[in-house]
Amino acid sequence: MVNVLLRVWALLLGIVLIMLGNGMHFTLIGLRGGIEGFSSAELAVITSSYFVGFLSGARFTPLLIRRVGHVRVFAALGSFISAGLIAFPLLTEPWAWTVLRLLVGFCMSGIYVVAESWLNDAATNETRGKVLSAYMIAQTLGIIGAQGMLTLGDAATSVLFICASILVSISFAPILLSVASVPAVDVARPMALSFLFKRSPLGTVGIFLLGSAYATQAGMGAVFGSQIGLTANSIALFIATLFAGALVLQYPIGWLSDRMDRRKLIFSAAFIGGLSCAVGWIAHDGIWSLMAAAFFAGGVTTPLYALFLAYTNDSLSANDMPAASGGLVFTFGLGAITGPLVTGWAMQWLGPFAFWLVLSAIFAVIAFYAIYCIKLNHVVVPTEETESYLGVVPTSSVVAVEAAGEWAAEHAEAEREATDTP
Repeated sequence: MVNVLLRVWALLLGIVLIMLGNGMHFTLIGLRGGIEGFSSAELAVITSSYFVGFLSGARFTPLLIRRVGHVRVFAALGSFISAGLIAFPLLTEPWAWTVLRLLVGFCMSGIYVVAESWLNDAATNETRGKVLSAYMIAQTLGIIGAQGMLTLGDAATSVLFICASILVSISFAPILLSVASVPAVDVARPMALSFLFKRSPLGTVGIFLLGSAYATQAGMGAVFGSQIGLTANSIALFIATLFAGALVLQYPIGWLSDRMDRRKLIFSAAFIGGLSCAVGWIAHDGIWSLMAAAFFAGGVTTPLYALFLAYTNDSLSANDMPAASGGLVFTFGLGAITGPLVTGWAMQWLGPFAFWLVLSAIFAVIAFYAIYCIKLNHVVVPTEETESYLGVVPTSSVVAVEAAGEWAAEHAEAEREATDTP
């Protein structure tokens, strides 16, 4: 593992710095939006616009790369992100923030496509699983670390936005100075959603709902904290706890995923998520109850993403997996656009604790739909025939998702061959 990390450490360092800047800006939107007096509905639109841009970037960045190359696209998108982050405190109007968030989302998606292309190119078939795992950990640690950096300044000033811009700017240095080759970006055309639903109803519906839950947590969590009167430090801790839970629970859920019926595991994880959100709804002013709810709600969200990917791949041939990955990422993005809008409207009319109510309802629907699919179809893919689980995080582009699917299929086949060999 050490030798693997030595090969890609500069790329991983750049990813951590990018996530520090992006993670800061996500929470800052809620903090500064509250200070500026933006309503929940306005902040929901601003949050959703990021994911509109993210989906658009995933679609158009490969075309830009083929036209002008990786380095130019990477540098151009990075420049726009840095400028956009600095512009937030200068243009404190909801419409301006909506446009800026759309721009940042578009550029950030493109940055992920380019960085993941280089990272995937640096890995071999033997090391790809370890490289992708290290990449997922680097992303999560960057988001958690970003919350700690928010305690170093005041969201009412421009300082933290400038810091986020600086972090994103300097993140390009280790990446651009370490890459030697220019890999091709060959992203498969996304599978039609109707066909994807026919092959895996639970995977398609589940990942749409999970997109709603993830975007609500990441985008509206700081809004919730601001509206119930938490201090900036407590809000940063709250957001960090959401992602810390994912870091802790990723491995045990992944371990179980390769050893039991994944539909039952999806139900169990969603049930835990819904129950923890119900605790958050009931807790009100209990700060540690809120933190516990955040830990388990966030803790099951990211593993569920990888679980839905793995479950869907179980019902597909290896040739269909790349197209299915694109379809699932697109479906997740549609959910991510929808979730904050519904949550913002609910918080506007029912109060800030509707944040937990909406999340609890989302997890409940996932759990009940998993039960419905189990009862509807009693055929269970034997665990020895399932694809391997790899902890892909929702912030990854389709490049990483496709690479993870390819690795899962190859790894599972290698394990089956090793088992069959006397």
